[in-house]
Amino acid sequence: MARLEAALFIAREPLSTRRLAKLARLTDGTRARTLLRELLGLQEASGSPFRVEQIAGGFQLLTRAPFGPWVRRLLTTPAETRLSAAALETLAIVAYRQPVTRADIEAIRGVGCEEMLRHLMERDLVAVGGRTEDLGRPNVYQTTKRFLQAFGLARIEDLPDIGPAAGVPEAQIPPLDRFGEPDRDPPPGPLG
Repeated sequence: MARLEAALFIAREPLSTRRLAKLARLTDGTRARTLLRELLGLQEASGSPFRVEQIAGGFQLLTRAPFGPWVRRLLTTPAETRLSAAALETLAIVAYRQPVTRADIEAIRGVGCEEMLRHLMERDLVAVGGRTEDLGRPNVYQTTKRFLQAFGLARIEDLPDIGPAAGVPEAQIPPLDRFGEPDRDPPPGPLG
């Protein structure tokens, strides 16, 4: 029965009993029809938000009417889209330097990043993680649990190493202070 329900769950259109039997590896359409009746009984008894319906010459798993408005709200959330190169660059800076201020991100990127941060926060990949003690107490940004899920990481420490192994000369990697922040003191020049 579980394979039959799984087939109904992923189907985008009604499935005939013969097709259901084949997908669920059942002996024939009669067995599929018997299991469909049992599944419908279980759904009724448990108050499931789903119901097997016979429509358009086949069977389909549909949402029960009382759950319709809730499901519609879920489906009208912004569609997942790919991140632009600029958004990925901003996200990488946040991931590797977190917690990091907008000013630090902009210093590394060389361009403003307010829109990128807003976009990443809308996608729940980045969040405000607090404020610094610096003048004006700017926000610091960090990655979210959604970021870890999206990139298949168990924890932030699982990010791959960057630097010389990634083809970036070590001399171009800005030094970090003892708190993991970019060192704001410029290196001594030729005169001092």
